[in-house]
Amino acid sequence: MTTVNRQFVTIRLAGQLLGIPVLEVHDVLSPHNITAIPRSPKAVAGVLNLRGKIVTAIDLRERLSLTAFEDVDRCMSVVVEHQGEPYSLLIDSVGEVLALPEDRFERNPVTLDARWQEVSSGIYRLEDQLLVILDVERLLDFGLEQATAA
Repeated sequence: MTTVNRQFVTIRLAGQLLGIPVLEVHDVLSPHNITAIPRSPKAVAGVLNLRGKIVTAIDLRERLSLTAFEDVDRCMSVVVEHQGEPYSLLIDSVGEVLALPEDRFERNPVTLDARWQEVSSGIYRLEDQLLVILDVERLLDFGLEQATAA
C-alpha cells in the first residue's frame, strides 16, 4: 500500500506554525513596498506591484485579531489566488516545504484557538509542534468583494 503525501509551504504567524498547500502558493516574497488604500477594510494592508500586476496585500495579524506587525513594510508574504485574484498574505516568516502523509491529517481539535479553527481545514501533529493547515478560501472570505469593487 502506498502512502499518499500532501505538500505544504510552512509559514509562521505570531508564533504559530501554519501550512498552505504548495499548489496554492504562487510566489514567496521578501518585504515589498505596500501602498495603502483609503477606506479599505482594516485587514487590507494595501496593494503591491508584482511584476506589473497589482496584488492586494492582506494583513493576516489584523485579519485574525492578533497583535499588530511592528513594521508591515518588513513582512514577508506568500501570494495565493482567491476567486481569480492574487492576494499577498503578510506573514512573519516562510519555512520549508513539508511532505506529510495524508493519513496523519486530523480534524481541528476542540482545544485549538477559535481564530485558527475559523480559517483551518485541519492539523498535523509534528514531533514538537502543531501544524495548522490554512484554508485559503475561508481565510480570504471576509468581505473583500466589496473592498475590491469600490
